[in-house]
Amino acid sequence: MSANSAEPTAGLTVSLVKGGRTKIRYPAGLLADDGTRVVVRAPWAGEGSRDFGFVRFEPGDVFTEYYWRDRWYAVKEVRTADGRVKGWYCDITRPAVRTGAELVVEDLDLDLWRSADGGDVRRLDEDEFAASGLAERDPEAAAAAVAALDELERLARAGGFDELLA
Repeated sequence: MSANSAEPTAGLTVSLVKGGRTKIRYPAGLLADDGTRVVVRAPWAGEGSRDFGFVRFEPGDVFTEYYWRDRWYAVKEVRTADGRVKGWYCDITRPAVRTGAELVVEDLDLDLWRSADGGDVRRLDEDEFAASGLAERDPEAAAAAVAALDELERLARAGGFDELLA
């Protein structure tokens, strides 16, 4: 499978849960599962395009997504239809849970973006995280989420995620 192919090798459904409800479910091709890290590839699962101002996700984009069972984040490499890297979108999540052909990931609102050239590293949705009430409901999870965002930002500013994703 080429780095930009969205053809699944084995079927897996990724379910992104937020606030106790499924936010989005989409099919993905399973590339690897070593018992700790799950790697999938999927086309942009949104309807139409979504312009964030700093990046635009659109039909044809392909996401190679890295999830961990022991880390509080997911890292998604985003490529255009012609294979050009746009950047990396990172979700702060509880550790992923795979049951059979479903991978469930609980989104904790915090995100990080790193552009392909590394010139744009930005923390996202800190206001949503604060408003979620997680710090009051589950202070340990909130602390783990903030620590995960700090770790990803440090890696992004130090040159990227190559070592993490190798």
